[in-house]
Amino acid sequence: MPGHTLQAAFSQEKDEILLSFALEGKEFFIKAIQTPRFSSLHFPQSFHRARQNSVDLFPSLIGQKVERVVVQEQERSFYLQFTHGFVLLFKLFGNRSNLVLFRNGIAQEIFHKKLTKDLELNYQQMGNQLALTEEAFLQQPDNLRKLIPTLGDLPLAYLQAQGYDQKEPSQKWAAVQQLLQELDSPRFYMITFNKQLRLSLLPLGQIEETFSNPMEALNAFVPAFRSQEYYQVHYAATHKALRKKVDGAQKIWMQVQDTLENWQHGTPYSQTADVIMANLTNITSGAKEATLYDFYQDKERVIKLHPTESPQKTAERLYRKAKNQNIELQLLQERASRKEAEVEQLTVQLNALEQAETSTQLRDFLKKYTKETAYASAPDLPFYAFELATFKIWVGKNAKANDKLTLHHTHKDDLWLHAKDVPGSHVVIKQQSGKPFPEQVIEAAAQLAAYYSKRKQDTLCPVLYTPKKYVRKPKGAAPGSVKVEREKVILVKPGNPFKAY
Repeated sequence: MPGHTLQAAFSQEKDEILLSFALEGKEFFIKAIQTPRFSSLHFPQSFHRARQNSVDLFPSLIGQKVERVVVQEQERSFYLQFTHGFVLLFKLFGNRSNLVLFRNGIAQEIFHKKLTKDLELNYQQMGNQLALTEEAFLQQPDNLRKLIPTLGDLPLAYLQAQGYDQKEPSQKWAAVQQLLQELDSPRFYMITFNKQLRLSLLPLGQIEETFSNPMEALNAFVPAFRSQEYYQVHYAATHKALRKKVDGAQKIWMQVQDTLENWQHGTPYSQTADVIMANLTNITSGAKEATLYDFYQDKERVIKLHPTESPQKTAERLYRKAKNQNIELQLLQERASRKEAEVEQLTVQLNALEQAETSTQLRDFLKKYTKETAYASAPDLPFYAFELATFKIWVGKNAKANDKLTLHHTHKDDLWLHAKDVPGSHVVIKQQSGKPFPEQVIEAAAQLAAYYSKRKQDTLCPVLYTPKKYVRKPKGAAPGSVKVEREKVILVKPGNPFKAY
């Protein structure tokens, strides 16, 4: 490393910095990884810098030559001393890791800008000598973590595995001395310990690989660890989100089933109307209710009436409600079928996810099943934009934006949706030539229409939909107000289906 000249320092991934060195025409790379969850070094054999999203760092250090590498004892840090008074400190402190550039002992620049206190560091005072004597140890043999603060969990676990707690104080001292000797030996182990991949100086847990060169050990460990980390983080988040979707779909399906069950055990409007019409001569004019014989149930029933309308008008009104009730019942049955299919589909996905045991399998799963995306619309556009199964779904941001969306950003064959009988956003599904609108897309758009309306808190919300050519803006109408013809209705649970994995 001494004699190498720094050619470039840049970052193209968050929390990562790459340093490129050269000596006699040969390149040497150091990648410092400093995420909140993982801090380490990696030494790639080659590296191709991206043309975009790449930021140069430490410009004053470029062209400087490394004079020496200083490892700070009993500390998780080291530094490179360069020509002309430059020093680059590698501070590997877990979620507070950073790179700090000094010149003539004064901090000049830091990699993680939020760790401003690192500008006050004195790199020359960061190392510590270990002055552990037998006398000091025997005074508190059970307080090893305090005596050697940098020991870490793996060495302590290694001692525990050897029965450290059951030993006499003098035997504990001997065990600690043996441990320190092993830590100084040039052997490195990639192990699995408590289901976690670790790099260790001690043979502990399940040994995956053994190395004698620390750079080879890091080059093997870092990609393997990050692959495992990717799996653990993304699997947990994906499983939680998918489990939530399955539970949500099952809940809605059960709610729809309960509603259907109640309707089947209730009295339809048409039957009540039939009973009124069969008992016209038994109803007193202006009565608020009447006890009438129900020939459907073969018993008398108390039926509520409107004193301001005739029994015939009441029956007529009930027949109209019965017609709507039948339409709503059909919609509910269709909704139940769709939700049942959705539960089955999501369960298949959940089972497939639980079969993914490696990061590669997980990536394949995510690539296959998470094509549905939501994305932010530009600030000057009057709508929020979503996408499902390649179909774009646009949602008006407010009343004036609804007019702009419907009147200026839609085609006559786009599908237009709105929560029925309440104020809310206009929603548009952009048509694709020769393709019908998929049911899942219509349902997702309807959920958005319900979610961005005054019926957001309802259990189920009716949403009307029709081709845009049947939507018109009356002259002088208020912002967002339109007339709709030839609409159909779908019942959905209000929600944003894009708030998922």
